Amino acid sequence: MIKQILGRLPRKPGKGDGRDTVVGNGNEPSNSYSVPRSVEPGIKRAGNGDYPVPAGLTPGPVMNGAVVYQSNEPLPAFKDVPASEKQNLFVKKVNLCCAMYDFADPTKNLKEKEVKRQTLMELVDYVTSANGKFPEVVMSEITKMVSINLFRSSNPTPRDNKAIEGVDLEEDEPLMDPAWSHLQVVYEIFLRFVASQETDAKLAKRYIDHSFILRLLDLFDSEDPRERDYLKTILHRIYGKFMVHRPFIRKAINNIFYRFIFETEKHNGIAELLEILGSIINGFALPLKEEHKLFLVRALIPLHKPKCVSMYHQQLSYCITQFVEKDCKLADTVIRGLLKYWPVTNSSKEVMFLGELEEVLEATQLAEFQRCMVPLFRQIARSMNSSHFQVAERALFLWNNDHIENLIKQNYKVLLPIIYPALEKNGRDHWNQAVQSLTLNVRKIFSDHDSAFFGECARKFNDDELKQEESNSKRESLWKRLEEMVSSKPGENNPSGTPNGKSSQAAG
Repeated sequence: MIKQILGRLPRKPGKGDGRDTVVGNGNEPSNSYSVPRSVEPGIKRAGNGDYPVPAGLTPGPVMNGAVVYQSNEPLPAFKDVPASEKQNLFVKKVNLCCAMYDFADPTKNLKEKEVKRQTLMELVDYVTSANGKFPEVVMSEITKMVSINLFRSSNPTPRDNKAIEGVDLEEDEPLMDPAWSHLQVVYEIFLRFVASQETDAKLAKRYIDHSFILRLLDLFDSEDPRERDYLKTILHRIYGKFMVHRPFIRKAINNIFYRFIFETEKHNGIAELLEILGSIINGFALPLKEEHKLFLVRALIPLHKPKCVSMYHQQLSYCITQFVEKDCKLADTVIRGLLKYWPVTNSSKEVMFLGELEEVLEATQLAEFQRCMVPLFRQIARSMNSSHFQVAERALFLWNNDHIENLIKQNYKVLLPIIYPALEKNGRDHWNQAVQSLTLNVRKIFSDHDSAFFGECARKFNDDELKQEESNSKRESLWKRLEEMVSSKPGENNPSGTPNGKSSQAAG
């Protein structure tokens, strides 16, 4: 009887197991830890997860919804154990690094935090110097540790996108994660693991799967630019190494863009995602797949719509230009897309559009240029007449590009009549001396190319101006006659003689 009672009591913690922590978190992706592992004697499972609880560890506080198991026994260095024991030691050290601490309070758990940081640094060296294929258990433990540390539920709340309210977000100090001293090393471990030649993609894809990638993409909304920079590099490595995941990654990024464009207009990582896509687009095989062209039309071009486009415009412009360089027939689609989202009252945004337009036109061939040149140069003429001198200057700078000037000269008989009125108005009335000087240079280019046609356009403009003056004069005289008719009927409250003055409104 006594033996039966004693057998039911918990076993005394063993001294030989130095694992510091094992975390069970119900929020972790189930796929990341799906490999069955044998449970060693003396180990029982945590009640809130599927991770085994090593003997000799005691439950600590709950962090991020996970029970933390802590040990005071230090683990030996890799150099102090034989090669046959290094893998087991690695697993123990990885489990120790699953401990989560409160970094919002810098006075808490100072010793434990330093032990974890030193252990993480040892893991970096171990992964970097690996000289044999990583076994499946190592892949499982690394992805588990990375998930627990990175996929945290207590990220800083993203601030509203102040660029939408007319405030430049770049002027604000970004929020820095207080746990970065540990997170950086975790990111470094994972980056080196993914990039390592000892990582077999066929095995690793069981752990770095669709669920894992989606949670990694969620982290791109982090306020901390250092974290987004690591994520950018890691996702690019995953895209290169795991070919099976490439369509899924592109689709997932598309969905982030769609949500940003049509729903929230708030996301911190659009620039980093576009930077990854710029490299991906550069590697697209020719001819381009229909899927890639739809991505251009449905995601990239509409990204010009949000008011905060300045935060990622440089990367967006690079992606757009890559498409046109890959397939010049897309130039017409891109230019018409730019015209669709062309800003009306935002001068700084219009300057960016004109810069991107120059890059696109530089990769445009004559046939595609002729398809869109009429609506395009109507918009350029409006930009040339802008009272904002930077907009007018940027539009006139297009003639400084030899390729664009050559395209214009080949179609000058269509384009000069469109932009001549803008040139004439700038020369007469624009307040900025630099704009007037650039306008004279453009006039000289057309005059030198075909002085006779230039004179013809000048005469037509003068004729149109006279007709407009005559029309304005007739309108003014008509209104004067109406005013005289009204004044000739004194004493009447309703000058039109009808209720509500409808006759007068009709005359107007």
